Amino acid sequence: MPVVVVESPAKAKTINKYLGSDYTVLASYGHVRDLPPKDGSVDPDNEFDMLWEVASDSKKHVKAIADALKDDNALILATDPDREGEAISWHLQEALTKRKSIKKDTDVKRVTFNAITKAAVTEAMKNARQVDMPLVEAYLARRALDYLVGFNLSPVLWRKLPGAKSAGRVQSVCLRLITEREMEIEAFRAREYWSVKAVLASPRGQEYEARLVSLAGKKLEKYDLENQTAAEMAQQAITSRDLKIQSVEAKPASRNPSAPFMTSTLQQEASRKFGMGARQCMSSAQRLYEAGHITYMRTDGIDMAPEAVQNARDAIKDRYGADYVPSSPRMYKNKAKNAQEAHECIRPTDMAKDAASLKISDDDQRKLYDLIWKRTLACQMEGARLERTTVEIGSDDGQVGLRATGQVVLFDGFLRVYEEGRDDDVVDDDDKRLPQLSEGEPADKRSVTPEQHFTQPPPRYTEATLVKRMEELGIGRPSTYASIVTTIQDREYVRKDRNRLIPEDKGRLVIAFLENYFRKYVGYNFTAGLEEELDDVSAGDRNYKDVLGRFWQDFSAAIAETSELRITEVLEKINEVLEPHLFPPLEDGGDPRLCPNCGVGRLSMRTARSGGAFIGCSNYPECRYTRPFGPPDPEAEASAIPPEGKLLGEDQGDEIRVFKGRFGPYVQRGEVTEENKKPPRQSIPKDWVPEDLELDRAVMLLSLPREIGPHPEDGVMVWANIGRYGPYLKHAESTSDRGGTNANLEGIDEVWTVGMNRAVQLLAEKVASRGGRGAAAKPLHELGEHPDEGGPVNVMKGKYGPYVKWGKVNATIPKGTEPQDVSMEMAVQLIAEKAPKKKTARKTAAPKKTAAKKKSA
Repeated sequence: MPVVVVESPAKAKTINKYLGSDYTVLASYGHVRDLPPKDGSVDPDNEFDMLWEVASDSKKHVKAIADALKDDNALILATDPDREGEAISWHLQEALTKRKSIKKDTDVKRVTFNAITKAAVTEAMKNARQVDMPLVEAYLARRALDYLVGFNLSPVLWRKLPGAKSAGRVQSVCLRLITEREMEIEAFRAREYWSVKAVLASPRGQEYEARLVSLAGKKLEKYDLENQTAAEMAQQAITSRDLKIQSVEAKPASRNPSAPFMTSTLQQEASRKFGMGARQCMSSAQRLYEAGHITYMRTDGIDMAPEAVQNARDAIKDRYGADYVPSSPRMYKNKAKNAQEAHECIRPTDMAKDAASLKISDDDQRKLYDLIWKRTLACQMEGARLERTTVEIGSDDGQVGLRATGQVVLFDGFLRVYEEGRDDDVVDDDDKRLPQLSEGEPADKRSVTPEQHFTQPPPRYTEATLVKRMEELGIGRPSTYASIVTTIQDREYVRKDRNRLIPEDKGRLVIAFLENYFRKYVGYNFTAGLEEELDDVSAGDRNYKDVLGRFWQDFSAAIAETSELRITEVLEKINEVLEPHLFPPLEDGGDPRLCPNCGVGRLSMRTARSGGAFIGCSNYPECRYTRPFGPPDPEAEASAIPPEGKLLGEDQGDEIRVFKGRFGPYVQRGEVTEENKKPPRQSIPKDWVPEDLELDRAVMLLSLPREIGPHPEDGVMVWANIGRYGPYLKHAESTSDRGGTNANLEGIDEVWTVGMNRAVQLLAEKVASRGGRGAAAKPLHELGEHPDEGGPVNVMKGKYGPYVKWGKVNATIPKGTEPQDVSMEMAVQLIAEKAPKKKTARKTAAPKKTAAKKKSA
C-alpha cells in the first residue's frame, strides 16, 4: 500500500476515507524539520548552508512514516498546495532519505489538490509530479532571510535597548505601519467646520432632507462655514427665502459584486462582520478545508475553476431563479504579480450546500462557511440595478442652493445574498429614498439646522485594515499575514483594544531605533522589493543564493556599525529623533525640554527594566518629576500627581494626599515625621483613577479596615477591607492575624455596605467549599471530542491562566491567546507537545523493572 503523507491528522482522516484501504495515510503534523534556534544554523561564509534538525516532537511522526515504507516502497507527498506545503514535502523527502528509508528504487511522488473532495483527491493521484524545487528554494531563501535578520538584529536590540525582545524582517515593517499611524493621530489637530441641513416637505406633505451646497451664488467647500456665526448666517439666508424645486434628475446605476475571497480579503471581512482576529479566522478556515467543505484557504488568487463557476450558476438558478444568473459567467483576474499560493479563490467545494445543510457544530466555522458560501454565490450573480435621483432646490434670487439625493433598488441582484462590509462607518445620503418631487413645485421649510463637525484623525489599524495595507504595499504573503500580526502582539509591542491595534512604548522605541540605525531594512519599498525577488525565485527566474548574498553584504555591514554604540548614545539619539513628538514647541515659546517641576533639569526619555518608557528629569533624584511616554497632555499634567503628593484637603486637622508609590497609588493621612514615620495609608483600588480621587473617597479608604461586628457564633470580629486581590471579608481577632477565614466580596462599594447577615453567609460558603472538592469546574470553551484519541477536549480556567484539558493532560495556552480563539487543531497540537513529557517520565521507570526480573532469575 503506497504511503500518503499529509500535514494534519484531521486531513489524513478525510483523505483516507476517499482513498480506501489501498493506501496508508499518515500525518507529518506540520514541518518535521527546522533551523535550530542558535548561531550557525545559516552559514553565510559557506554559501548560506543551512543546518536542519528534526524536532523532538516530530521524530515519532518521521519514524511512523519510515516504518510504513518498510511494507511498501512507494511514497506520495500530499501536503498543502503552497510554498509551505512544498517545503514540508521537501523536508520529509530529505529527512527520510537521511534515515535511508527512501532508497534509490523508492517511488516518490508529489501530488496537490486545492480541495479535499473525492474527485479532487482522485484526480490529483493521476497527476503526480516531483517536488517543485524553485518553490522550495523560495522557501529556503525566505527562511534564511528571516533567520539572518532575527539572529543578528535581535541581539543588537537586547544590548542597546533594554526591554526589547526581537526584530523581524517583516514583523518590524508591520510594526512601523502601526507606530506611524499612532504618531499621525497624536500630531492631528482637529479642524472645525459646519454644515446646514434642512427638512423640507413636498406639496403632498411628504418630508425629505436636503443640505446646503451653495451660498451667495458660490459653491460651498468643506471649510467655508468655519464657525457657528457663519453657519447661523447661512441658516438665516435659507429661512428668509422661499424655496422651490429647480431640477429633478433620475439616472440609472448599477452595482457589481465583489470578487470571491482570497486570504487577505477573507481575513478583512471576517474581522468586519464577526470581529475575528487573523489567527482565529485562519484556524476556522483550516478546519473547514480539512473537513472538505472549502478549497485551500492560503491563496492570493481570485479566479475560479470553470466547473465551480458552472456549479455556482446552477445553485443560483435553483435557489433564486434565472433572473439572478447573468448571461455569461463573471471572470476575475488575479491582482498579484506572481499569484501562485494556491491558484484558486477560497470557495465552497459544493455550491449547493449552505451552512445549515452541512450542520456545522462549531460556531466560528459555521459563520465563516456561511460568509464564504454567500460571497462565492454573489460573485456569480447578476448586478444590482438602481435609480439614483438628485434634486436641486433653490431660491429665485440664486442666493441659496440645496441638494437632496436618494436612490431606489430596482432589482436587488447579488444584494439579495451578500453585501461587502466596510472598515469604518460611512453615512451615505444616497441610500435614502426620496418622495415624488416635480420641477417647479415649492419646497416647504419644516426646519433648518446648523450642524457642527470636526475633522477626524486617521483611524487606528484593525487586524483587517493592517492586512489590507500590507497587501497594498506588497509586504508579506497569504501564509504569513496571521503569524505576523500575532507575533507583534505576543512580543507586547502592540496591544489590541476594542479591535484596534495600539503600539506599546517598547514597540515605538524599537521602531525609533530601527529607523535610525537600520532605516533601509524597515523600508516599505525595500521589503516589497525583496518579496518580488523571492517571487522571481519561486518562478525559477532568479538564483536564491544570489538574493541572499546581496542582502547579507549590506546587512552585515549595518550590524557591524552598531557594535560600538553605547546605550546612553542610543537613547540620546532616539530622544533627538522623537523630540518633535515628545517635546513639541510650547505656545509661549519656552524650552519644551525644561523640567516644569524644578525649572533646572532637562526632560529626556528614559527606559524602565520592563521595557516601558517614560519622560523624566535629568535632575534626579533631587527632582522626581515624570510623565508618561508621548507628547505632553496639558489636562493630564494639570491633574497629575506630583512627586510630593497631590493635596486633596484636610480631615480632622490632617492633610490627605494621594501618592504614586512603588507598588501603586495610595492615600495618606498626615505627613511623615520623626515621631510618625508610618502615617496611616491605604492603597487605591485598581478600578479607581488616582488623579480623579476626591477627599471624601480618600477618607473612606483611610477608614479601612471596617469593623462589621462580632460573629454571632463565636464572638470573633468580622472585618471588611480591600487587599491585594480586591475587596474581602476577614473573620479573625485582628486584620493582621494570619489565621481565620477570608471570603471575597463582589465589589469595592460592598466593603462599606455589607452587613452581618451577608458576611456570615459568605464566610459559611467559604468554609463549606474547603470541606469538599465541590462541583466540577465548568469549561470556558468546549471544543468537542479529540479527533484521534477520543475524549472531551475543553478550555479551562486555571490559577495561572487558561489551559487545554484532555483527560489527565493539561496544556497551557500561549500568552495573549483568548480562550474563545483556541481551535481543536491548536488544542491537539498543544496536547501533543505536552503529552510526550509524561510518557518519557513513565519510560524512565522501565530499567528498574528489567533489573528486578534479572535479580529474581
